[in-house]
Amino acid sequence: MDGFEVHDPRFLGYVLPNAPLVKLGEGFAWLEGPVWFADADCLLVSDLPNDRVLRWTESGGLSTFRHPSGFANGHTRDRQGRLLSCSHRDRCVTRTELDGSFTVLAERYEGKRLNSPNDIVCHSDGGIWFTDPPYGINTDYEGGKQASELPPALYRLDPRSGALRIMAADFAGPNGLCFSPDEKRLYVSESGPQFAPDPPRHIRVFDVAGDGQSLAGGGVFHAVSPGFADGLRCDESGNVWSSAADGVHCIAPDGNLLGRIKVPFTVSNLAFGGRNRARLFLCASHTLFAIYTNVRGAQRP
Repeated sequence: MDGFEVHDPRFLGYVLPNAPLVKLGEGFAWLEGPVWFADADCLLVSDLPNDRVLRWTESGGLSTFRHPSGFANGHTRDRQGRLLSCSHRDRCVTRTELDGSFTVLAERYEGKRLNSPNDIVCHSDGGIWFTDPPYGINTDYEGGKQASELPPALYRLDPRSGALRIMAADFAGPNGLCFSPDEKRLYVSESGPQFAPDPPRHIRVFDVAGDGQSLAGGGVFHAVSPGFADGLRCDESGNVWSSAADGVHCIAPDGNLLGRIKVPFTVSNLAFGGRNRARLFLCASHTLFAIYTNVRGAQRP
């Protein structure tokens, strides 16, 4: 199949030979953090080094949604449909209220500043989970060099009390994350130290407690190659779709590679959206792509 690489026959049921990879826009610096707004029929995506968030619609194409953006990286929506964003420059997690105003949800842990919140997801209980590597404060390209005050970690923010807890601290560079459809698993990308010659790079998987407030396990789920895993999404069947240097990899719940969607540039992140959540939007370096699939993105409980 042109444009696809099949490693397991199951992958043949997830992709469409007559649905090509479509370029939606190009000329950006480095795209990140896509999130689909079904009620507005639009995609929001960060052009991170250019300090802006873009909005894409089928009818209107690309426009500027927010500039400056605080060098926003990852985005998601909470249970009330509000936009949650990770700011590299301001080293915090923010919420855009329905009236357009901003609320800073998290910026310090035990009095020390967060590094540069990177990616973010919301549990069905309202808990906000995010990764906090130092990538955004290591260079001037994605936010600005600043001193790190905390080690990299995975956090959970309680929606009611506002309390911030470290859920896993044994990361060198926690990156993308997503829950399985039943929320019994949490997948987290380990991207390692940014400038290390041979960093640990793989996807880890945690078991999520029934109350959604603690984790167990955390072993290696899958090692993406070439490149490494950054952004992650699950489909309805529990397969993990991961960014990679050569495109998008589809990984079964048992950790086996099912197949790849080939993309000409390194993919940093991805999101299901569009009609029936069956269109995959891809942040591929300086280019935004989309491709229709035969699988639907997981819907939150």
